Amino acid sequence: MHTGNLIRRAQQRHVAIWLHEVSADVTSVQFAVLLVLEQRPGLSQRELGDELDLDRSTVGELATRMMRNGAVERVSDPHDKRRMTLYLTAQGRAQLDELRPRVERVEQLLTKPLSSEERDTLRSLVERLLGAPDH
Repeated sequence: MHTGNLIRRAQQRHVAIWLHEVSADVTSVQFAVLLVLEQRPGLSQRELGDELDLDRSTVGELATRMMRNGAVERVSDPHDKRRMTLYLTAQGRAQLDELRPRVERVEQLLTKPLSSEERDTLRSLVERLLGAPDH
């Protein structure tokens, strides 16, 4: 079977485990937004998109949805009024704290058949694939 199909099947398995263990309301991408904004508060939408490798329209929709849900707030940059920055709200921090152990459970279930060394190797190889040029 070719690599692309294996990656697709692994993603399907991840989504199924995520829905069962974490949430049907918060996606893994939304969780990643919460993590990034916890570590780097005040990013612009463009910077967040760069960090998560998401296009501009996807980040905009994601930020709007997460603002509606009360997890993220958009604040005008005091030094550049045209630049909008994103921050976690108290609700977003609470959501992140609640989801962390569930996400760790997904990691455990997804990589259960692998040894610790194999998990590290898998992550390293996927990171290399993602860092490879498209052409």
